[in-house]
Amino acid sequence: MKTLFIDCSMGAAGDMLTAALLEIICKSAGPGVRLDRAKAEAFLDRFRAAGIPGVEMKIESAVKQGITGTHVRILVDGEEEPASYESADHAHSHDHDHTHEYVHSHHDHEHVYEHAHTHENEHTHDHGHAHAHSEDSHVHRSMADIEALISGLELDADIKKDIIGVYSLIAEAEGTVHGESAGEVHFHEVGTMDAIADVTAVCMLMHEIAPYEIVASPVATGYGTVRCAHGVLPVPAPATALLLQGIPAYAGDIRGELCTPTGAALLKYFVQKYSQMPVMTTEAIGYGMGTRDFEKANCIRVFYGESF
Repeated sequence: MKTLFIDCSMGAAGDMLTAALLEIICKSAGPGVRLDRAKAEAFLDRFRAAGIPGVEMKIESAVKQGITGTHVRILVDGEEEPASYESADHAHSHDHDHTHEYVHSHHDHEHVYEHAHTHENEHTHDHGHAHAHSEDSHVHRSMADIEALISGLELDADIKKDIIGVYSLIAEAEGTVHGESAGEVHFHEVGTMDAIADVTAVCMLMHEIAPYEIVASPVATGYGTVRCAHGVLPVPAPATALLLQGIPAYAGDIRGELCTPTGAALLKYFVQKYSQMPVMTTEAIGYGMGTRDFEKANCIRVFYGESF
């Protein structure tokens, strides 16, 4: 049976999973090239046609520890989502997921909870929208707003159902962390568009690959603490920890955030079984690359093939 195996030994994040799955559907038949550019451009056209407002996806090659893979960048209204998400232990943070901001619905005391990334070109911005993008700092979306946006996308109903399902998991986790229902949670608009792009791309790719079974390894979370706009949080961050309940996970030996809420929600929604790699005949391998450099290659590997 056709099986997709996700190696989460360096955690999970939406952009890295997008890149790895993209390599599966766009594998090149030629030596030395990871992506068939025509297939990649065709997917970008399909992604663009979905109609996520103001969002554009860029694809580029990246190398980690001598391994070549693919890196995905998301632009919102022509700009990469600003990011400055640092380890409070003064070590390299993972910084490989798109920004996910939670804004407390009581606006008289704004509560911002961020997960952010920098990109392969090390183009890093300050993530505090009160400083970098003050004109957008009070534009928020509720879960109802997000559901309405997703319902209006030019995608098959099954894909839209999956996107809403994944994002609902994120909203439920954030709401639990902050003592609210999922419906009361409000997300910062720009960060929301970035995360919706990741989730949409992964859902589209999962439908195109259409594996019979999706298996993942136990998930490395990283360890230590991480500094965001609201203060210092433990790793895994509270929402991530909730999303990983019931999923085999471990800290590993990397200091910093390896698994983000978006990555955890995607795993929770799609993965049917957690184990080491099953016996399978591999037909394609995808490498989704992160930004920072560690003593281990910063990537998610995805294997696709026939399992027994």
